[in-house]
Amino acid sequence: MSEILNLGMIACFCAFLCVTLATLVFIDFISYVSARYKEKYLQEATAELDDVLLQVPAGRILDVSMAGSAFVGFMAITIIGAGTKWTWGQGIMVGIILATLAFPVPRMILKMLKKQRMKKFNNQLEDAMASISSSLKAGFSINQALETIVEENIYPISVEFRLLVQEMRLGVSLEDALEKMLARLESPDFELVATAIITARQTGGELTVVLDRLAGVIRERLRISNKLSAMTAQGKMQAGVIGAMPIALMFAMTWITPRVMDEFFGSMAGILLTVFAFVMVFFGFIVIKKILTIDI
Repeated sequence: MSEILNLGMIACFCAFLCVTLATLVFIDFISYVSARYKEKYLQEATAELDDVLLQVPAGRILDVSMAGSAFVGFMAITIIGAGTKWTWGQGIMVGIILATLAFPVPRMILKMLKKQRMKKFNNQLEDAMASISSSLKAGFSINQALETIVEENIYPISVEFRLLVQEMRLGVSLEDALEKMLARLESPDFELVATAIITARQTGGELTVVLDRLAGVIRERLRISNKLSAMTAQGKMQAGVIGAMPIALMFAMTWITPRVMDEFFGSMAGILLTVFAFVMVFFGFIVIKKILTIDI
């Protein structure tokens, strides 16, 4: 009998040791993944902040994302669990979903600001090219022509050209300054401008004629881009509506007939099916958006 007890104790100890080691490995893996994700998140957030010229630490964006996600999840669980007829399990499920959706919102806002800023820059680039061409025809040098854009004080194109002129004043060549500005903006229209200026300076071509032609090309690209945006606006709205319908239907069914949805929120299979449905809706929205995005 004592031998059986000893074997049982040894088995329990081995099981405890295995569970402890597996837990430590799992915690170490989670720590490694979270550290890598945090590093990647901070790098991407830093680049996005630099793109919109916001002097905010990247770690602050991560803190805002985590705080906003926790606040949304806590408020959803509290309101649904205490203020409605839903169960606490349903409230926790909805809170987790809303917290997950709220986490990338600050990054999405930064990307939206960058997109709006680049759209303004591309719209102003045509007039800037015409102004530089007029300055060159009046006898100004290329540096003086670029300074006229800065003196106009039009956001955001004057800010970008101010950085260009400041780099040139610090001893950076025009070619290197244009390449840095091109890498910072990642604008196809400005890539044409930078290539034309660098090529004209190296070959001795007529820069004013090239800039006038580029202004016409940029004008035509903007016209086609605006036309495509108008033609695909309905499709983008339909993509948003189709993506929101399953989520709205889930909330409506949970509110009207909570017993029907208990199978989804009260069992592991139902939770996995719900998560799978959200993933499929998300990927469907991405596919529709890719189809409607046309590069010129």
